[in-house]
Amino acid sequence: MARRFTIHDLAARAGVSVSTIDRILNGRSEVRAATGQRVLEAAEAMGFYALPALRQRLQAERPKARLGFLLQQSHRTFYRMIADALRQAETETPGPVAVLVEHMDDLSPEAVSDRILRLGQQVDALAVVSAEHPRVANAIETLAAGGVPTYGLISELTAACATGYVGLDAWRMGRTAAWAMTMQSRRAGPVAIIVGNHRYRCQELSESGFRSYCREHGVGFTILEPLQTFEDKSIARDVTEQLLRREPDLVGIYIDGGGAAGVLEAMSSLGRDRGIVAIGHDLTEHTRMGLIDGLLSMVLSHPVQRLASDAVGHMMKELDAGTGPTKKVLAFDIYGPENI
Repeated sequence: MARRFTIHDLAARAGVSVSTIDRILNGRSEVRAATGQRVLEAAEAMGFYALPALRQRLQAERPKARLGFLLQQSHRTFYRMIADALRQAETETPGPVAVLVEHMDDLSPEAVSDRILRLGQQVDALAVVSAEHPRVANAIETLAAGGVPTYGLISELTAACATGYVGLDAWRMGRTAAWAMTMQSRRAGPVAIIVGNHRYRCQELSESGFRSYCREHGVGFTILEPLQTFEDKSIARDVTEQLLRREPDLVGIYIDGGGAAGVLEAMSSLGRDRGIVAIGHDLTEHTRMGLIDGLLSMVLSHPVQRLASDAVGHMMKELDAGTGPTKKVLAFDIYGPENI
């Protein structure tokens, strides 16, 4: 017959007094979070008979963690998808957590840094989608001095203090895109890279990975200077139309940033029958139709719901542990015309 462990056994295993176990089980007074976690881990390891009651009591006493997420413009499909996924993750994450999601229409460094500071005053940890800039770094350092850690979401951020990150390995994404393009192209030739903004670290790393693969394996492929869209659909269409008129021998387009809808509009009118292999990022309504219509050959995508769930879980775990922000790197999804 299996032994039934007593509260004395649990207290000895967790290194606390019997009165501490009694206080937890009967809710007489709060205990420190670290103490409660140590007791819970000991109870789980022992198979303590009152484990469900113990877990419920500690959960009820645990203060609600406030996590802030500062995303880019709400009119962009991708960021609406991220916002919806974060709100769903809030309901599905075990433990008391409040998720605050805000969008930024003004992406200037001054506006972004101001929003970081304002939302940072309301939360215990903050995740931000932003370009790199000294003003942004200064805002992150200010929050860190007040005990609020900051995470780069989707694109890494750097500062003098420690910063976390939840997102993809952008360098590997770029290499994967180059592998797919060189394999699918019917001939070697000029390849264009279209970026949103060079200050987004994820886009710089994707471009670097793309060039790295082509240097190793893309014999005959010439990488043109990247074209910048500033994450704007109209600008993306204009620069792509100019590109298609200027480069009659173009064999590939790597859409490494915002403005994919504009790029696809330009390709539909000027590049449909030219055999151009186009590869983009993130499965949205626009890129999905691009795959269906044959304008895109492949989409490398954030797993949106997993990104949201892992971001919330990772930030909560590090708040509980008090270890400071670290990286959480996810695998990316790959879509083609036959699996959407």
